[in-house]
Amino acid sequence: RFMLDRLEYRAVKGADGYAWEGEAWIGGDINRFAIKSEGEGEVGGRLEQAEVQALYRRAIDPWFNLEAGVRHDVRPGPQRTYAVIGIDGLAPYWFDVSATAFLSDKGDAHVRLEGSYDQRITQRLILQPAAEVNIAAQHVPELGIGSGFSDIELGMRLRYEIAREFAPYVGVHWERKLGDSADYARAAGESPSRTSFVVGLRAWF
Repeated sequence: RFMLDRLEYRAVKGADGYAWEGEAWIGGDINRFAIKSEGEGEVGGRLEQAEVQALYRRAIDPWFNLEAGVRHDVRPGPQRTYAVIGIDGLAPYWFDVSATAFLSDKGDAHVRLEGSYDQRITQRLILQPAAEVNIAAQHVPELGIGSGFSDIELGMRLRYEIAREFAPYVGVHWERKLGDSADYARAAGESPSRTSFVVGLRAWF
């Protein structure tokens, strides 16, 4: 199965951008091999960051999976490769949640927490709030990451399922660097906060 969860254009003050997030997997109900990718950049400009993960995923019950593997980041600055271990699945009341830990080849570590919820307004119209928080174990100045809560992203997307496998959407996306990560961004001449209006596509097959 291939799932393109987000492929979107982001209209933001200064320079418009783009972003994607998706995964493909092969296997059965218990054991799977998955490739995940996400990233973002400026339209007509540079790629800000991208990551690719190769994961082994094993179901531990009907609702949750354990996963482990590797992740590699691509960015203009220093690149990193990480060991990955995490858990994801459906929490009570149908919340999609995940918690993932990363340890890089340079010894820096961080944790990513994610959650989203599909609220059906009609059979075809769906409102999806989503959140992501990253927590770093130490300062990584060369990547602009401070220890503790380093950044947060919140989004609200309204999609219309023309078919179950094809759904355009509109929404808003807000991201904010926190603590020392915000100080690193300011020192680099960047704003620590950004709000984008988005239009995009969700598809799977």
